[in-house]
Formats: sequence, structure tokens, C-alpha cells
Amino acid sequence: MSQKAFVTGASGFVGSHVVRELHAQGWEVHVLARSTSNLEELAEIPFELHVGDVTDADSVFKAMPRQVDAVFHVAASTNFWSRKNEEQTRINVTGTHNMVEAAIEADAGRFIHTSSFVTWGFPGVEVNENSPRDSSSDWINYVKTKHVSECEVLKATADGWLDAVVLNPANVLGPGDWRNWSRVFRMVDQQKIPGAPPGGGNFCDVREVAKAHVRAFHDGGKGEKYLLGGEFARIVDVLAIAGEMMNKPVPERPMPVWLLQASARLMTAISLLTGKEPDLTPEAAVMASRDIICNSGKAEQELGYRSVPLRTMIRDTIDWMKDKGMLQCLSLIHISEPTRPTRA
Repeated sequence: MSQKAFVTGASGFVGSHVVRELHAQGWEVHVLARSTSNLEELAEIPFELHVGDVTDADSVFKAMPRQVDAVFHVAASTNFWSRKNEEQTRINVTGTHNMVEAAIEADAGRFIHTSSFVTWGFPGVEVNENSPRDSSSDWINYVKTKHVSECEVLKATADGWLDAVVLNPANVLGPGDWRNWSRVFRMVDQQKIPGAPPGGGNFCDVREVAKAHVRAFHDGGKGEKYLLGGEFARIVDVLAIAGEMMNKPVPERPMPVWLLQASARLMTAISLLTGKEPDLTPEAAVMASRDIICNSGKAEQELGYRSVPLRTMIRDTIDWMKDKGMLQCLSLIHISEPTRPTRA
């Protein structure tokens, strides 16, 4: 008898891969999605659709099957524009609260919550699951709401109401990315990159992240958090690899922080007149200016998580984008080894 999963965020990047991995492992998959959600990436995957919204408690309670083996709560807003903060808080905080309450009421077996490595803030050193949190970045609503939402999950677990595991992926790359790092790669392709931000972080493969979600159901510790990182790289080096593969020029060195922040303020001021979301906000500028470094040793040991070479992840992302007609370049260049030295 197959195990049954209830998944939110299935129309998104990570969520769609979680659904794929569950199906590949023989699970019966139930998906919560809005009536307007685009589920094109799951066209060939059998699942039962429940129309609803994580911010609508009634729809969540009605949709969640009784005694479902696992709830995978992947849905989240990754917005960095302050004008959408209220909506983001409803999705990330209220949505998680609704999912936790529904899982308790439905007597769900295990709750797997997708968080982020940004919940540690910007401590300036490599973090592991036991590292103290830097709250100085909580003015960035994404950081704050992801922290608050995972605390909701962990509190319900500590109080004995829920059996939950929290996963904290770093920067995610791979096929199926319509709006995250693919947005940066489109800008490289169109030669619209104004400058390279000075920050960096760890990068993880979306397919390995999805596998870790399922392994967390089987092997994750109750109430435990798991960082899912990988190779560390600065954004300027990510741009260099993407530019090399698409044969497009990119900035060779990072732009000054003050200039990045000034550009963000200008773009945000213009957005007040146009109503259009700016390409760069003050929040995003700060995120792109810092190094966020994490250690994935715990996930590797307990969940069998593995990192993938950065060049492989970028190549796979760009190949998928080419297949989807998201790039203007007519040919992609695949080089297995760097042709230029990696910047420190």
C-alpha cells in the first residue's frame, strides 16, 4: 500500500520537484493549489488536486486528507519588495499557521516544512544548525517571516502536537526555475546585467533538495532542522560561468556596495510612480551584498543529502531554459573546466 502525501507549493520550483520525487518513489500525491495556479510542470505526473489557498484556513482544513502519512509544506512567498510585505506575511506566517492547525486536526503522520538558510540572518561566519541567529536582518520581511513560520512549526512540535522536520535550503538551482536564478540568467543572455553584486552563498541542486524532503520523512529527527547547502560561490563567479556558457559578456568584478544600494533606492523610487515591481530593491541589494555560508554536514550524514558541482547546476538550468524558449542565445557552450581563474 502506497504512502499518501499532501503537498503545498506544487506549482513552484521546489514544490514541483518534491511532487516528482514522491511520485518516483511510489507515493500517492495530493496537491493543494489555487484555481489560477500553473501546474504545467506536473502535466505528466498523476496527483489529486485540491483547490484551495494556504491563507484560507477553511480550504486547507477541507483539502487535507485524514491521517495523511506526510504533509510537505513548500508554499512560500520569496518577495523582496516592501509593497508586497503584507501579502507575504499572510502566505508565509498565516499560511504556515493554517497548515500546522490542519495537520494537527487531520492527525497527519509527519510535517515537512520548507524554510531557508536565510533564517540565520547574516552572522558573517559559516553556520550550522546550532549556530546563534542574527536578528539584525529582520527588517527584511522575507527573512523575518521565514523565521517566524519555522518557529510556529517547531513550537507545535515541542508542545507535542506535531511531528515535524524543518529543511533549510540555500540558493537553489536546476530545471524548472521560472523566476529565481533563471531571472538572472535571462539578464545575462539579454546583456542587461548592470553590475555584479559583491555577495555570495552556497548553492544546491533542486533535485537533491527534493530527495532530502522525502528522506526527511523517513530519517529526519523530530523537531530537527537540516541545512541543505553545497558549493560556495560569489555572485560574480556565478555570472562568469553563465556568461561563459551562453557566450555573453558579464561584469568581471563586483560593484561597490554603495552603488548597488543607491541603484536599489532609485529603482524603488521609480516603482512608486510606475507601480511596477523594481528589478532591485533595498532588501534584495542587502541580500546580494552579504555572504551567507552554511554547513550541510548534518543533512549529509542523516538524510544522505549530497551537493552537486556548481557548473553542473548552472548548465542544467540554462539547458532547461533553452528548451523552454526562455533564452535568446542560439547556442550554448559547454566547458567542463573553468577557462578563467576563480575569484576569491
